[in-house]
Amino acid sequence: MKILVIFILSILICKPVLSEPSDDYFHIGKMVSYDKKFTLYFKTRENAILARGEDFNYITDYPQDLYLYDNNLKKDFPLISYEWFPKKAKLFLDNYDFPVFPEDFAYYLLEDNNTLIMVSANKNISKNLKFNIQKRELKSEEVGGKLSFIISSYAKNCGYAGLDEKFECNLFKPLISTNLIN
Repeated sequence: MKILVIFILSILICKPVLSEPSDDYFHIGKMVSYDKKFTLYFKTRENAILARGEDFNYITDYPQDLYLYDNNLKKDFPLISYEWFPKKAKLFLDNYDFPVFPEDFAYYLLEDNNTLIMVSANKNISKNLKFNIQKRELKSEEVGGKLSFIISSYAKNCGYAGLDEKFECNLFKPLISTNLIN
């Protein structure tokens, strides 16, 4: 967990040097699925939310929910929203007593185009979550630690596509909210 936080913080600290965070590391605000059938994106809520924080209470002026845009139907649907997410996540986050927002996580879309692995990006949460897009079901991910997930994701995409192809490694880039970098 600490390595991921350090990695994200190093990107954020370098922000003044870079005009914008590099798309080489993150999908910022939206991500197109591998099969191009849908797009995941963050949508800003209209109402502020008063939340109890680790050190103090705070108001989140423009929190964001995760939406799915169906590219065939040309319609969008709320996927992970503040209406239900904090209550459901609390069932899996035993040692974390504070509210969590959909935008608090980095979302890794797996190659099945149906599974999102949610890794805490800015709060001291010790578990990863898994979300099944089709079933709209949230579960605890039993993978041990954030770093091992990132390494296994990277290793999973290394190899030869065919005999005449070059060896390639592709890193899963997480989808993050613009609120994480502002």
